[in-house]
Amino acid sequence: MAVYKVEICGVNTASLPVLNEAEKTELFRRVQKGDKEARELYIKGNLRLVLSVIQRFSGGNENLDDLFQIGCIGLMKAIDNFQPDTYDVKFSTYAVPMIVGEVKRYLRDSSSSIRVSRSLRDTAYKAIYAKENLMKKNCKEPTLNEIAEEVGITREEVVFAMDAIQSPVSLFDPVYTEGGDTLYVMDQISDKKNKEEKWVEEIALKEAIDRLPQREQNIIQMRFFDGKTQMEVADEIGISQAQVSRLEKNALKSMRGYLGS
Repeated sequence: MAVYKVEICGVNTASLPVLNEAEKTELFRRVQKGDKEARELYIKGNLRLVLSVIQRFSGGNENLDDLFQIGCIGLMKAIDNFQPDTYDVKFSTYAVPMIVGEVKRYLRDSSSSIRVSRSLRDTAYKAIYAKENLMKKNCKEPTLNEIAEEVGITREEVVFAMDAIQSPVSLFDPVYTEGGDTLYVMDQISDKKNKEEKWVEEIALKEAIDRLPQREQNIIQMRFFDGKTQMEVADEIGISQAQVSRLEKNALKSMRGYLGS
């Protein structure tokens, strides 16, 4: 990654450490045990990730020192919430949306306009075009990996580009009005946008599934993530369709209880 600025917030960006995967794994293991020194080293080892995010918001009148500090807040939140045994993603993939979210929230609250570079917009449009083509070809929502492979970039770059072109809006902005009833942005929160709220929902859902017995976890996975029918699930695990139905209902009831719905 190209160094964006020689010094930001008193940090010499040219001298930032670069951790290999083994070092990251070992440091994070110590972080989870409450090792403050390891946490400090892990933060420093990921500051280049913050730099790579804030340079995508260049071109405006924003103070880079401020953006860097805000990005570091997002990084620390990601470190405090990341669970490698639970989330099937690399730390950088998990951290990027949190860092971007903190920066965009700051820019929105400070009424600063977000200016996205031409090259980043081009990357985002290529990703959108690739997503549409993959959906037509495979008749299903493509994964980040599939989009990245189609465009020829990393999944992190896809996240950067797609998130950067989304303009921040108020939850109370009207979307549609008819007969005195107004539909607001907040009414469409469950839309398939890569928003921080959706990440939280996905994390909670993953935790709810992890609390289920293994057989019920398998049934939920096959039914709602693999798209299989109850009969197909029954044939695969060797029980009756009625048993699958009963186990599925029990699992959903347990999950609703955990999620408080």
